[in-house]
Amino acid sequence: MYEDLNELKEIVKTCNKCNLCKGRTNTVFADGDENAKIMFIGEGPGADEDREGVPFVGKAGKLMNQAFIGLGISREKIYIANIVKCRPPNNRTPLKEEAIACLDYLRNQVVVVQPKIVVLLGNTALKNILGEEYGITASRGKWIEKKGIKYMPTFHPAALLRDESKKIDFWNDLELVKKEAEKENLVF
Repeated sequence: MYEDLNELKEIVKTCNKCNLCKGRTNTVFADGDENAKIMFIGEGPGADEDREGVPFVGKAGKLMNQAFIGLGISREKIYIANIVKCRPPNNRTPLKEEAIACLDYLRNQVVVVQPKIVVLLGNTALKNILGEEYGITASRGKWIEKKGIKYMPTFHPAALLRDESKKIDFWNDLELVKKEAEKENLVF
């Protein structure tokens, strides 16, 4: 276990545990406040994220940022990470072995950050964090508590770009997160 996220970030930069390292420009470790009590976990970097080395800076990230602004959630006061730290080719879903190769990094991030609330963005995040028995359509919008952390599964912002009808559910799910954070006096 690493207690220093900067040390872990440096290790991730040279990671070659899976083949995703061969196509990366940058690793995408995380963004936001390392002391945040609210954490968002996505799937993996896209082309913009790979280029910039920061999660959720492309079209899906801009959409998520608009929701944050609308709900009064400060991106700077939350912590954002992904299941995999390198971009899968053509933005495909990470393979199980790729996710497994990266999960120890993410577990370390969770241990160090110590979030009270984790928002799982999409099916890949949901299944890799809570288990294969979960599905995003059935689980979204419902709190799942494990080991003292409250998880809120919701659609990945990229899914909203493909299907605008999911925007309302995404918004409602983030409203539930905001209400829970306010109830627990968490800064966001």
